Parts: sequence; C-alpha cells; structure tokens
Amino acid sequence: MKLENKTDIAEFLLLGLSENPELQPLLFGLFLTIYLVTMLGNLFIILAVSSDSHLHTPMYFFLSNLSFNDICFSTTTVPKMLVNIQTQSKSISYAGCLTQICFGLVFSGLENCLLAAMAYDRYVAICQPLRYTVIMHPYFCGLLILLSLFISIMNALLHSLMVLHLSFCIDLEIPHFFCELGQVLKLACSNTLINNILQYFVTSVWGGVTLLGIIFSYIQISSSILRIPSPGGKYKAFSTCGSHLSVVSLFYGTVFGVYLSSAATLSSRKTAIASVMYVIVTPMLNPFIYSLRNKDMMGALRKLFSRKSSSH
Repeated sequence: MKLENKTDIAEFLLLGLSENPELQPLLFGLFLTIYLVTMLGNLFIILAVSSDSHLHTPMYFFLSNLSFNDICFSTTTVPKMLVNIQTQSKSISYAGCLTQICFGLVFSGLENCLLAAMAYDRYVAICQPLRYTVIMHPYFCGLLILLSLFISIMNALLHSLMVLHLSFCIDLEIPHFFCELGQVLKLACSNTLINNILQYFVTSVWGGVTLLGIIFSYIQISSSILRIPSPGGKYKAFSTCGSHLSVVSLFYGTVFGVYLSSAATLSSRKTAIASVMYVIVTPMLNPFIYSLRNKDMMGALRKLFSRKSSSH
C-alpha cells in the first residue's frame, strides 16, 4: 500500500452520518437545533449560577464549569459538521483534524473529572455534613478544577503529539462526523502499536479511576441515606444527588454503549451514530436534567428571566 508523508497531507475526509443527499437538509436542521439548544441551555445555567448568590456553593460551582465544558465540547465537533453539510463538503484540514482530536480529548477528559468532583462533593455533603465547609473550601474546589484541566490538557497533548509522528495512506476517509482518535489511527500506515497501547491504557486507568471514585462515593452516600430514620429525610438527601446521578448514568451509559457497539460490529458508521449520544445529545440534556429536577435552579432561572424581561 502506498504511503503518503504526513507533512504532505492536505486534508482528511469526514464521511459523516449519512451520504444520502436527501437526508442532508434534515441532518443540518436537526443538529443546528440541538447545538443552539445546547448553547442556550448551558449558558442559562452559567448565568443563573453567577447571578444568584444562593447558588454560590461548591455544587453549583462545579455545575457551571460542567456547563461551560459542555459548550466547548459541542463546539469542538458540531460547527464543522454543520459547515460540511451546508457546503456539501467532507474535507477537514490535517491541522484542523489534529485540533479536533486535541480539544475533544481535553473536554471529554475534563467531563470525567468534573463528574467525579461533583460526586465527591455530594459524598462530603451527605456523609460528612459537619465538615463540609472545611473540606469543600473554594480554594480546594478551584484547585480541583485546575488539576483536572491540567491532566486533561497533558493527556490530549500526549496523544496529539503521538499522531504527529504517524504516516498516513492515500485513503484518508474517516467514517465519522468528527476526527476521533481511534478512527484516525486506523488510517495510519505506520506502526500504531504504541499509540493504541497508550490510548487504551490511559483510557482504562483515567476513566477507571474516576468511575470507581463515583461508584465509591455513591455507595457511601446510599449507606448514609439508608441510616436516616425518616422517609422525608431520605428523600431530601437523595434528591440532592439525583440529578447528578442521572447525568453520570447518561454520560457513562452512552460512552459504554459506543465502545460496546464498536466491539460488536465492524460498521464504523454505526459507531459514529452511537457517538452522537455522548458527544452531542448528552451536553444538550444536562441543563434540563439539572434545572427541571432542582427547585433552587428553577428559582434562579425564573429570577434571571424576570430581570431580563423587566430590563426590556
């Protein structure tokens, strides 16, 4: 198979979700709507948290960071897909593809860390309420965010720099709607053994540690809730972490679904369709989950909208 030097690569081709020309207007309208809802929903969460002093707590601090991360995560992939659909083009530049890989890894990794930090916050609030203000100090919360961001950036740079050393074949078609690391590695003609080992090792260790941290937190939370004598107290304690548990289930459930579907089928196109759930749909649903099941957030959003209407 003929090789092409990596410095001569002009562009990759993103095949998208479907090559049927009749479906392209429908896909464009659908994903444009999802993207706008994602932007507005998460932006309202950030504005509500920042404008209401009652929400200046660690839980909502992490939530506003999660909303900002979801905005960035969606912006990494959806706009380019919309441009390609509208212009009937499949191309993405070599630099643009590497940029998508890098930022996609940063924001997906940060999502993992934020969900773990929010689980720890609920664990401290329910299992160690008397020490909550001491443990969840604003400086500690800020340090958690910075540490998570630093680890995510280092991980993304490591994988991206490893891709730079690869040579690619003439066939540069990616059966996906964005440059996903695993799909790009499949196009390489040079040896990708180290890249694959690194990818699976880091994903397993990092994802495993954060997921185990979340599971451990909720085991402790469940144990504490079961010891509460009154049913009302149990419901109140559980309601404080119900939204987060829903988001965790949605995110990890869709991620595992993607990897299981890719392992069960040889169709990369089906894997791309499954990826829509955690890359595009999950960031859109997160604001609704946190606002509709949270009285404090609903109150803050009503105040925010009332201020906007009165100013107009």
